[in-house]
Amino acid sequence: MRRPLPPLNSLRAFDATARHLSFSKAAQELHVTPAALSHQIRGLEDQLGLKLFHRRARSIELTEAARTIHPGIRAGFEAIREAVERLDRGKQDRLLVVSSTPGLTAKWLVPRLYKFLALHPDIETRITASVSYANFATDDIDVGIRLSNGVHPDLYVEKLSEEWLLPLCSPRLLAGQHPLKTPQDLKHFTLIQVDLPGVVPSWTDWMEMVGVDGIDSTRGLRLNVADHALDAASEGVGVVLAYKMVASRDIALKRLVIPFGPEIPLPGRAYYFVCAKGQEKRAPIKALRDWIVAEMQETHAALREANVAAER
Repeated sequence: MRRPLPPLNSLRAFDATARHLSFSKAAQELHVTPAALSHQIRGLEDQLGLKLFHRRARSIELTEAARTIHPGIRAGFEAIREAVERLDRGKQDRLLVVSSTPGLTAKWLVPRLYKFLALHPDIETRITASVSYANFATDDIDVGIRLSNGVHPDLYVEKLSEEWLLPLCSPRLLAGQHPLKTPQDLKHFTLIQVDLPGVVPSWTDWMEMVGVDGIDSTRGLRLNVADHALDAASEGVGVVLAYKMVASRDIALKRLVIPFGPEIPLPGRAYYFVCAKGQEKRAPIKALRDWIVAEMQETHAALREANVAAER
């Protein structure tokens, strides 16, 4: 008949005391009082029928019996620790934290994220949105989808897509008393502006780029969230100056249309997939990268179809 194992707390008390050769230091490590620790040691000695420590005036020493059993007990605790750490590493390997811009997150990433979750139900996915770049060293971020110049030292960087700046409106604005057909017709409509200077170009910037004069580009409705601006435009509030990839789903679903050109490539910036160097080979990150690339290609195809339909 196998001998019952002593209580785990008693074994922990013995292990800590054997390592420190001090009741007070062992008690401090285990966050118990020295009296409580001594009680656990005495209980273990009673159960084993062995004396484990020689108690001196100012020190303690391991008995021969203690020296015999301690290596096995220490190895057991190390095995438990390693098993728990393996479990934690497994959880971390399945966790994927993604940072992206608010507009792309709300209007492009989240509406189609169900596809990725269906393909990879084992990956715990978390999304954060910010107009600023996440810090991979301090923000616990695995992947960034960045609208940038692509220069990110010490990070793995892969270009995903260009971005374009263009006017968009509800299909209802193409007809009526003042149909929206040319840039000059903008004077009859509310100009919706994503009010993020230095992040999103303004109507003034766009009109200077395309050479439109005679329209007050400072008037209209200002919103500091891109998806709110797109939602306002889809409800017929006015004409929004927007990023094409961010608005791609609204365009494909015909909630928004392009009343006129030109579409202007965003100068010096595009979407990039970024992560810490070497992490691009990690299975969850590679899975996300492959999925995003495929979804970007599908988005471009849907936009081409929408353009063809609009020209008919």
